[in-house]
Amino acid sequence: MTRIKEGWEAVIGLEVHAQLKTRSKLFSSCPVAGGSTADLSPNTFVDAITAALPGTLPVPNGEAIRLATRLGLALGCTIDRRSQFARKHYFYPDSPKGYQISQYDRPICAGGGLAIASKFVRLTRIHLEEDAGKTIHDARRPESRVDLNRAGVALVEIVSEPDLASSDEAVAYLKELHRLVVWLGVSDGNMEEGNFRCDANVSVRRVGDPKLGTRTEIKNVNSFRFVGLAIDAEIVRQINVLDGGGAIVQETRGWDEASGTTRSLRSKEDAHDYRYFPDPDLLVLDVSDAVYDGERTTLPELPAARERRYREALGLTAYDAEVLTQTRLRSDWFEALLSHVDDPKTAANWIVNDLLGALAKRGQDLSAPDDARGPLAPATLGALLAGLKGGALSSRMVKDGLAAALAHGPGFDVAAWIGQHGGQVSDSAALIAAIDPILAANASQVAEYLSGKDKVFGFFVGQAMKAMKGKAAPEELQRVLRERLDGLREKG
Repeated sequence: MTRIKEGWEAVIGLEVHAQLKTRSKLFSSCPVAGGSTADLSPNTFVDAITAALPGTLPVPNGEAIRLATRLGLALGCTIDRRSQFARKHYFYPDSPKGYQISQYDRPICAGGGLAIASKFVRLTRIHLEEDAGKTIHDARRPESRVDLNRAGVALVEIVSEPDLASSDEAVAYLKELHRLVVWLGVSDGNMEEGNFRCDANVSVRRVGDPKLGTRTEIKNVNSFRFVGLAIDAEIVRQINVLDGGGAIVQETRGWDEASGTTRSLRSKEDAHDYRYFPDPDLLVLDVSDAVYDGERTTLPELPAARERRYREALGLTAYDAEVLTQTRLRSDWFEALLSHVDDPKTAANWIVNDLLGALAKRGQDLSAPDDARGPLAPATLGALLAGLKGGALSSRMVKDGLAAALAHGPGFDVAAWIGQHGGQVSDSAALIAAIDPILAANASQVAEYLSGKDKVFGFFVGQAMKAMKGKAAPEELQRVLRERLDGLREKG
């Protein structure tokens, strides 16, 4: 975060567009493009309604209504059981109708809010609307072209109150909102594909001035990092303009990554410029009792609540609780592991410190706990950790078993692997047989230890574990090793 110049403060509100996880578009049965639209031929997912051919009529997507209701309930909004669609008029080539179907004075969700570490951010509204197409500008051609693959895709726009005061707060709010929409299955939240993008409304004012300054809108920023950089750059720009005796113009600006600045795109419209009016082709949107009650009663434990439970009830560190609740899939996998392991801290440590890293190196991620095709079942790690607790396996051997299970994939037989590779060595004679050659080969390190440098002890433990291929019982190994070193001390 750029430090705001003394005497000034920023006022920030965010408008977030999240693409709803529906199979078809908001007002037609036309399928939604899967994967990156950059990899698809232009105008592949277009039907008569998307192209706004004469005589076509929109029909609302019931799944989109259900998902918007779920999100509103999770955010504590008031659900308008009889909301309304409106026409928002603007004339761009990527909008073939000449207007966008959105919601204006009767959105499906109103109020509510989202807590971040520093404050509770209030929401103004959440409304349904259709996405626009994409205008493609190519310097090699004398004309621009239009791709309507995204046109008509179902979106929710989540509008916050101007409660944010810095880029850090804005990014924290966006990350928490992103975690929530993905957790709920409302959106897949893929920012690179434009499925979760943000418009930032930014103004500055003198500290203590109750009047809001003139705001600018930074349009369509699709990464957390760029949102923070764009907001900081715009705050600096506005303060410099005002300090220089100039005035801020209400306008839409874009983020220029190359220069690290925002640039003017067009003058910013007010609501009356869009000439909103109720869409005559669409009836009042009725959220039925079945939809409302169904979403209310099946709303899952939310990520912030689960993270808090992990800290307070399970005793996990704040870091482990945060990592485990970054996605619902990860959290559900941890929950499933707890049915096999009665020590939450141990289970969390192995997921956070070992499993996630091992999966990342293989280009994999956790799958649903009950997915038989996934790279690892919770029961598999549970069986390995049971071997650790029971003394059959050392930590090193659990790591080896985990690697073997990931390499094998589904159907890995933990019991057979433990039978072949398990069995910690705690016999004193066997441990002495491994330790004595190490002490003889490392006389200088022995001398250091005998002179009082206890840290060298870890070196001997590591060498002994390596010699015994990780099968030495750790506590017994350390006991025997100290006895052998103390014996050398007594011999002088």
